[in-house]
Amino acid sequence: MIRIGAGERRARLARRHHLAPAARASGPVEVAAGLVALHATDPATVFLAAAARMRLPETAAVERALYEDRVLVRMLGMRRTMFVVPRDLVGVVQASSTRAIAALERRRSLQLLEGAGIGGDLAAWLAGVEEATLAALAARGEATGAELSADVPGLRTRVLLSEGKPYESLQNITTRVLTLLAADGRIVRGRPRGTWISSQYRWSPVEAWLPGGVAEWTAEAARAELVRRWLAAYGPGTEADLRWWTGWTAAQVRAALASCGAVAVDLDGVPGLALPGDLEPEPAAEPWVGLLPALDPTVMGWAGRDWYLGEHGPALFDRSGNAGPTVWWDGRIVGGWGQTPAGGVAVELLEDVGAEPAVAVEEAAATLGGWLGGVRVTPRFRTPLERRLSS
Repeated sequence: MIRIGAGERRARLARRHHLAPAARASGPVEVAAGLVALHATDPATVFLAAAARMRLPETAAVERALYEDRVLVRMLGMRRTMFVVPRDLVGVVQASSTRAIAALERRRSLQLLEGAGIGGDLAAWLAGVEEATLAALAARGEATGAELSADVPGLRTRVLLSEGKPYESLQNITTRVLTLLAADGRIVRGRPRGTWISSQYRWSPVEAWLPGGVAEWTAEAARAELVRRWLAAYGPGTEADLRWWTGWTAAQVRAALASCGAVAVDLDGVPGLALPGDLEPEPAAEPWVGLLPALDPTVMGWAGRDWYLGEHGPALFDRSGNAGPTVWWDGRIVGGWGQTPAGGVAVELLEDVGAEPAVAVEEAAATLGGWLGGVRVTPRFRTPLERRLSS
């Protein structure tokens, strides 16, 4: 069995994830394709993750790809997480992951509506609200949830969330209906109301982004294609890595691996998997420094993280497993960073990396602070070290 050790895996990560200086990408679409998808639960992650990997890091280039050229699409995907994906991957994510999420969310919505006093056929009532929402959106061309709620009275129906808990609340079903329509591939999140760190999006009919709608895939073929792309970008990895990253069942992951012809490899004593034809030794990349944002795709790419995270997890992840901002040196996480009240970038190294790497980290922090230009970015999920550095 071919052995692919931690050193080779770090070299692959440096090049395939566009983190080594010589491997930087020409634009955001190349970044997204190299990583399969960009995490988008936190809107700032999309821009910071792309900037860390582009030769010319410009927020305008990311916005242009998202909202003008529309070659990147924001959608709900694996693990019920928001991602930004290249346009050619939308159908794959939809069939492999989002379709099942849509069915689950529809069942949950109908359960919530049972207590709203509507009566009758709830499924038919909900479908009617969805069609009215689509018609209102088509008339406007694009709209916010608030605008659509003003047009469609059914969107103002209130349901009780988190019943019996201290934080239970009554909320309109606007966001839930828009999420269902997006998960069904009928509408798309467009440009936000505010800046690139805003999470209040305008919505558009899917045809405005994807002429002809979302490409049709069978679930089996889509899962095989997504696993193939993951192995090309993140491989080698383990079945556990893939189960975690996709959120699929063990049977679904194994079937997709078999369809890809994945071959067994030795990951320093741990059984791993790689694509056939992707087994040649990987030469070491030049040393590199990176300041990656919270929920960065590389940081969140594997379930087994010892080979690049070491013992730094408690400081850099929250209790739910969400990663905060990280500092990398030569393929390993060696610390974290946060933004000070004055807008600067402060770093803290969690191990001794040597004098020259420490200087390189400080220079990278100064560069990132200048790039942010006073924009304050607060991660949605706060981690111990980021909180300390930002206080």
